[in-house]
Parts: sequence; C-alpha cells; structure tokens
Amino acid sequence: MIGYKNLKKAIWISSMCIMASGLMALYSASYNNSRVDRGVFFDQLWCALIALGLMYVLSRLDYRKFFEIAYPLYAINVILLVLTYFLGREALGATRWITIAGLSFQPSELMKLTLILMLGRYLSQRRPRLAFTLSSSFLTVWWDLIFPFLLVAVPMLLIFKQPDLGTALLVMGIFIIMLYASGINQRIFGWFLGACLVAMPFGWHVLRAYQKDRLLVFLNPNIDPLGAGYTIIQSKIAVGSGGLVGKGWLSGTQNQLNFLPERHTDFIFSVIGEEWGLLGSMFVVACYSVLIYCGFKIAESVKEQFGQFVTVGIVSILALQAVINIGMVMGMFPVVGITLPLVSYGRTSFMVFAVMLGFLLNLSKKRSIF
Repeated sequence: MIGYKNLKKAIWISSMCIMASGLMALYSASYNNSRVDRGVFFDQLWCALIALGLMYVLSRLDYRKFFEIAYPLYAINVILLVLTYFLGREALGATRWITIAGLSFQPSELMKLTLILMLGRYLSQRRPRLAFTLSSSFLTVWWDLIFPFLLVAVPMLLIFKQPDLGTALLVMGIFIIMLYASGINQRIFGWFLGACLVAMPFGWHVLRAYQKDRLLVFLNPNIDPLGAGYTIIQSKIAVGSGGLVGKGWLSGTQNQLNFLPERHTDFIFSVIGEEWGLLGSMFVVACYSVLIYCGFKIAESVKEQFGQFVTVGIVSILALQAVINIGMVMGMFPVVGITLPLVSYGRTSFMVFAVMLGFLLNLSKKRSIF
C-alpha cells in the first residue's frame, strides 16, 4: 500500500516509467520503417522533457487559481472546436487539428482538461442541491443536472462531427462519473442514466459508414479481414505472438514487417505486447494502476470540493482511456480511435495528460482547505 507521504514519489516514478515505455515502443515502431517517420520518436522525446518540467511547475502552483478561470477556459475551448470545424486541417479523413501562430494542436484533447475544470467548479458549487431528495426541490435538482449536461453536449457534438467518436464518448464518460461523484440523488441519477442507455440505439443512425463497420467487425473481425477487420486481426496476432516475455525490442515481426497499421498511435500497445510479452505489458498496466490508485487516495485526502472533483475527473479520463485503448487493441472493445495516455504518439494528448498529472502532484499532500 502507498501512504500519503509517498503519493508524490509514486506518481513521478509511474509517470516516467510510462513515458519511457512509450518512447521505447515509438522508437521500435519507427525503426527502419518507411511508413512511420523516425521524427515521431524525437518529437515525443522533446514532449516528454517539456512535460516533466511542466509537471514540476504545476505541482508548485496553487491549483485553486484554476477555479476562477475554469469557465473562460471552457468557452475558449468551445470556440476553438468551432474554428476547427470550419478552418481545421484534415488528415486521415478527420478534421481534428487547427493551426494557430504556427502551432498545430487538437482542441478536442484540450477539452478533456477544460471540461474537468468546468465541471469541477460547477459541481462543487451545486453539490448540496444535487444531493436533495425528491421533494419540493425536484425541478431545482433536474435543472442543476440538465444545465451541465447541455454544457457537455455542445463540445461532445462538435467533437463527434470532426469525426471523433472515441473522444466524444470519453467526454460523456467524464460527465457521468463526475456527476455520480457529486452525490446526486441516486434516483434522479438512475433516471438520467437510463435515458442515456435508451437513446444509445438511436445513435446507430448518425454514425458514419466506417464507424458502423468498426462496430460490426468487433462482433466478427472475419467478415472483412482485409478491410475494416484487418487492423484488429493483426493487433491480436501481435499481442498473442508475444508470449510471456516477448520477441525482444526491435524484433516484433508484425511491427517491423509493416503488418500492423497505426502502431505508433492507437495500436502502440500491440508493439509492447509483441516485443515485451505478457510481463512487459503487465508492467505498463501496473504503472497505470499505481497512478489511478494514487488518484483515489488524493480524492480521499482533499477536503476542498473543487480539488476533489478535479481529481475524480483526472482519474476517470486516465482510467477510461487506458482501459478502452488496451481493450480495443486486444479485441475486447470496438475500435473507436482512442490513444494510450503518455504512450501513443500525439503532442496535444501527451501535454494534456502531463498537465493532469501536474494537478495530481499538486494535490498529493493530504490537506484540509476552507
């Protein structure tokens, strides 16, 4: 068990181990490979160095200052999503990147953080009313639920239109978990969750053709083994062929012989599974587990509600994204285009998670505020 005094050390060590694992996998994915440029490794290396410095700086700041700017940050991010829709750069059939002052980034990744801050502020201020039982406060509770849902629905729809189904679902996941953690009346929460589940089948009609194909090949990858099912088939072969200890670094056949698509982004865990085997994969999973455990311990120790909700949101997105990506790579979940935090290549995603870890470091001391 990790005590409160060792939380900061555990977060630092686990974070650096995950980053190092990702860098080694990226180097292998781009090693003597014409499809993945070697530049992705050096790009990620620079991101890692900057991220470590950013984590240190954030760990020394007063996180409560973000309480005041949570709403403005959310509004700016929504504007960026709208601009991306009209002015964004298209790549691989999706318009997710926008360039401002020569810097290209994904506003959808930034939204994960700004949404957590916005919900943290809103729920910390509305928590008493959300927890009321069904009585004279019925309409009040429902309004305090519907209003943040609308605030979440706006960026969720903008992200879905890019299209980015995976991130849109993560945004909703963050909202549901943080809402539950707010202590909302369980009956109202159950009704809300039930309404979401009932509405899910109707979402099939708004999915794009390739998104429907991904869901169908999840049920049976062999219905299109050279098309929509190709990536997941090759991924499962790579992970399964790694065995207990793997084939060795730079020695994965599915990786080095170019059988595995998207091995530097969504399917980088396949590289780890093939080259490092079960033991290496479990090491990476263990590092994520330590971060998640530390997050729960921090949420227990922080008495100030904004800090509690921010911690819950950070732990939620970290756990959801890691579990879904690893499950996706192993064929346990449909392919929805979700990266592995701090491992998959992606500058915006990498830096956003570094900021989140900086918040955890900042909150890692047991404290009682206000």
